[in-house]
Parts: sequence; C-alpha cells; structure tokens
Amino acid sequence: MERRFRNKITWFTFCFSVLVIWVHSLNAELFLGPGAELERVKAIQQFFGDSVAQIAVPGFFMISAYLFYRNFSMDKLMVKWGMRIRSILIPYVLWNLIYYLGYVIGSRLPFISKVMGKGKIPFGILAVIDAVVHYSYLYVFWYVYQLILLIALAPVIYFLLQRAFAGAAVIAVLYLLAQGGIIIPQLNLDALLYYCAGAYGALHLKNWVEGEQNGRKTEIGLIIMVAALVLANLPWPGGTFAQVTPRLLVPIALWLIADPNWFSEPFNFMKENFFLYAVHFAIVRLINKTAAAVFPGNWLAASLLYFLMPVLVVAFSCGAGKALRRYCPGIWRLLVGGRYVNG
Repeated sequence: MERRFRNKITWFTFCFSVLVIWVHSLNAELFLGPGAELERVKAIQQFFGDSVAQIAVPGFFMISAYLFYRNFSMDKLMVKWGMRIRSILIPYVLWNLIYYLGYVIGSRLPFISKVMGKGKIPFGILAVIDAVVHYSYLYVFWYVYQLILLIALAPVIYFLLQRAFAGAAVIAVLYLLAQGGIIIPQLNLDALLYYCAGAYGALHLKNWVEGEQNGRKTEIGLIIMVAALVLANLPWPGGTFAQVTPRLLVPIALWLIADPNWFSEPFNFMKENFFLYAVHFAIVRLINKTAAAVFPGNWLAASLLYFLMPVLVVAFSCGAGKALRRYCPGIWRLLVGGRYVNG
C-alpha cells in the first residue's frame, strides 16, 4: 500500500512538472511579429500553458502539504521543520545564488548577454541578498518561497485545521477570499488555500487519499471534475473564481479518479522533480531565445519547439543530474536537499 501511494505521488509530481514546463515555454511572441499567425499559435499555446497546465502548481502545494501533515502531531513539528530546512530552505538559497551568479557572468559575455537581454547585472552584497530573499533571477521559485512561508506557519495551520468541521469552515473562508482576489502581504492567498486543502486531506481524509480504489471514489472524482469545468466556464462577476475553482478542484478530481494500481515503479528521472523544477526555467529561456534568433518568423518552429520542450528539458535535467551525482555527489545532495541521492 505504501509503495503504491509513493509511486502515485511520483507520477503525479512528474506530470505536474511537465505541465510547469509548458507554462513557461510560451514562445509565439519571440518568434512571430503581429499578425494572424501570432494569434493562432499564441491561442494554442495559451490553451495548454495558461489553462490546462495551471493545475500543476496547486497540485504541488496540495501534495507538499499532504506529505507534511501526514501522520502529523505537534510533537513532530521540530523534526518536520528540520527536514524541510534541509530539503527546501538550503536548496532555495543555493539555487538563487547559482542563478544570480549565472546572470552576473552571462551579462558580461557578449553572445549570452544578447540572448539574456537584461544588460549588465550588478554584483554586490545587496544584490546577492535581494537575489536570495526575493528570488530575483529565478522567478519560478516564488513557489518555493511561498512553501517556506507556509511551512513556517505550520503551528497556525494545524491549529486551524485540526478539527474537521472548523477546518472545513476555514478552507471555505479562504476559498471566498481567494475568489475575491484579496491580497495579503507576502503570503499568496491562493497558495494558502491549496496548501490548506492538502493539509486537511492528510488530517481528516486519509482513507480517501490513500485507501483502495472503489467505484464511489471514482464517481465522486468525476463529479468534482465536471463541476470544476462547469464552474470555470460560467460568467462569474469580478474576482478570480474561474481560476481558483479548477485549480483547486481538478487536481483533487484527478487524484480520486486515478487508481493506484495504474502506476508502475517510476523511472529514476521521474523522481528528480525538484532538480527539474530548478533548472527548467533557464533551459526553456535559452532554447526559446536561441531558436527564435535562428528561425525568426517561423510559426512551425515555434509550435514544434513548444510541444517538444518538456522532452528537451527532461533530457537535459536527466543528463545534468546524472553527471552531478557521479562527479559532484556532495553538491548534488545540497542542490536537491538530500532527495534521490542514489537515483
């Protein structure tokens, strides 16, 4: 049972990683100037990148929360925090430093600087602090930043969610606030909603999440999926209802529908999702900008590259990870937070 659960987690996180790559692979405007071709290619890419793929990060938040609060009690808090310092906080700092130094060096090399298009990046202690604290050069790490804040709030979240009825009311309130587009300092309200949904599942719905597949679970998953799609396409006034609803409900529906027996033992490269998440942004940007310079105005090149991008990025990530594990195992452990060291 435990192995099947872990396999399902890995398959889901890998699929979410592929979707995240598509989110950041939009390239129509890089390749094409204004016109009908741009609008056609852009519309197709936005359907996948700005609609379908947007369930990925909420899915990540829910899985991260579920694993944190699985079998949780307050006496385990310090152990959980200690593990997350190693697996999330230290890699967060290191990756932000790597990206910052990469931009500093790249901005001083003629060809790379032209591809980057950011001018000369300043080098100094204040710039380093800004890069680390505000993920200034690794924009996709907004997710990791939010995750760190949410983990730090663990005692508060547990207090609010530990009772089933009160916890459900808290999630309903968060849902309404997120739907209204309410903004609070630093913490992303949508992220808090998705994270609390995952935590609630771990605290009160473990059998639904990890139990044997049955017809009732599948039926409820299908009902949730249909409801999410219907609600997402209704003309709700104001707020972000059409965004929050499917992003919350579709990952839940997919999890309930998917039978654990469908998922075989994952390949090793599918387990390296944190490394893939960290490197994909730079690789996507480099490939897209280089290809756009080589094939300007080519809508076919833009389209093919967009759909092939996950394959290219996963292949690079797999090769780079293998090299780091072999030649720099200590650095690899730090960069991935101790994950899949022997993969």
